[in-house]
Amino acid sequence: MKNIILTADRPTGRLHIGHYVGSLRERVRLQNETTYDELYVMIADAQALTDNSGNPQKVRDNIIEVMLDYLSVGLDPEKTTFCIQSQITALPEITSYYMNLVSLNRLLRNPTIKSEIQARGYGSEGGMPVGFATYPISQAADITAFKANLIPVGDDQEPMLEQTREIVRSFNHTYNCNFLVECKSVLAKNLSCTRLPGTDGCAKMSKSVGNCIFLSDEPSVIKKKVNSIKTFPRQIDEPGILENNILFIYLDAFCTDKHFEKYYPEFKNLDELKESYAKGGIGDGKIKAFLNNILQEELEPIRERRKSFENKIPMLIDLLKRGTAKANEIASATLNEIKQAMGIDYFSNDEFENEQIKKFTN
Repeated sequence: MKNIILTADRPTGRLHIGHYVGSLRERVRLQNETTYDELYVMIADAQALTDNSGNPQKVRDNIIEVMLDYLSVGLDPEKTTFCIQSQITALPEITSYYMNLVSLNRLLRNPTIKSEIQARGYGSEGGMPVGFATYPISQAADITAFKANLIPVGDDQEPMLEQTREIVRSFNHTYNCNFLVECKSVLAKNLSCTRLPGTDGCAKMSKSVGNCIFLSDEPSVIKKKVNSIKTFPRQIDEPGILENNILFIYLDAFCTDKHFEKYYPEFKNLDELKESYAKGGIGDGKIKAFLNNILQEELEPIRERRKSFENKIPMLIDLLKRGTAKANEIASATLNEIKQAMGIDYFSNDEFENEQIKKFTN
């Protein structure tokens, strides 16, 4: 079986460090260190429209913003196919066929959908768009259209992938076939990376909430945001609280022993710092300064590469055009297989015509 990787992001704003440690960094690793047959990175604009239908310009404006972030973190056009979801014409049709294999109750039980409904304030009065509720089906169409089996995601997306696997099993069983493959998630090995909290203490860093540190933020902005990170009130000589401490969650995600050599030589590693912090005597300001130095070092080359690509917008658009054309070919071939398995490929050959003639001929 081929190893085909697919991953995607909604173009509702620039990408942030939560995207970076949760998925982008892993995509670059997979691209550079593993054996795979195809790697697709999709800009999921159609999905973004499910809760931005009244502001399509927002989605349009962020297509290239996201593409710039992709290239700036090290995704390589020579190794990766970039495409735009809404321009892949087979995907909506595949989605419509999968809708018949999933109940509405099953969709609404999806933990990811439930949490997103709550986050967006969709109540019981029926204000949720149908397209938003059916996002797991749309995602299943995206994944299966490319027969992707490896999906780099944050842990909050695992329920979505389980629903994709359910759809694959249901389709293959219903139509007595086996060409749709089940996918598995590729999670960051560092648990702190799987769901980075926001700077305000919210459970998830989110563009819509505004609690992000963006990959393209300038140094002064990064420093300001780090200094604003919510911490537990305490006197400096009181024991420090490590559990759910955002500063240390970020340090878990980013810092290495080399950072201590450079910026905090009093300690050899993060375990030593945690032990001393828990005893008291180290203020949060000191930890914030250390974290700021680490983030500045990590994000500077990303930010500078991004600026260089800002002068090559026609090249970025050409990459998206060529990648989307390739994606259309692959997805259309899968759609043809789906329609053949369902017996609705009426005009692909003479079989339908001949059986109907035979049926009505005495």
